[in-house]
Amino acid sequence: MAFELPPLPYAKDALAPHISEETLEYHYGKHHQTYVTNLNKMVEGTDFENSSLEEVIMGSEAAVFNNSAQVWNHTFYWSCMAPDGGGAPTGEVAEAINSAFGSYDTFVEKFKEAATTQFGSGWAWLVDAGSGLEIMKTANADLPMKHNAKALLTIDVWEHAYYIDFRNARPNYISTFVDSLINWDFVAANMAA
Repeated sequence: MAFELPPLPYAKDALAPHISEETLEYHYGKHHQTYVTNLNKMVEGTDFENSSLEEVIMGSEAAVFNNSAQVWNHTFYWSCMAPDGGGAPTGEVAEAINSAFGSYDTFVEKFKEAATTQFGSGWAWLVDAGSGLEIMKTANADLPMKHNAKALLTIDVWEHAYYIDFRNARPNYISTFVDSLINWDFVAANMAA
């Protein structure tokens, strides 16, 4: 069973002007596709050949882990954004954020700090670690499931996520993500799952 590049949940130009079609052509069409292609080559003829993506992630290391986790991370990341997203959540998500962080503004401050201070390539996450919501950051391909936490939201802070649109201004990309792109409906669905 070969892994496939899942379709984006929106058109490639749907996140403009925040994330350009050109960024998605490269980030989704080239980077994400390469992880899928490499993973398929690596698992062919191995015990992982007929495993789920999550089974490969949890049972592998080194290059197989890196490629499988990056397939998962990117698929998750695309769903974390919506054309008319961003701003403060409502309902149960808002209540959970207020309970965990005291306020939405404090959550934003901590999430932005994690994303900004992730040295080099990686991810910042909103997770449920079993005792409420937490902010987590991971390097390279690492992800919450390897740390017994459930991912609710992520931002990709590898340079290829923002370099075309924001050059080296990672903080501007992070602010745009929070203010204009977060898909709170997806976060709510993850909380309920």
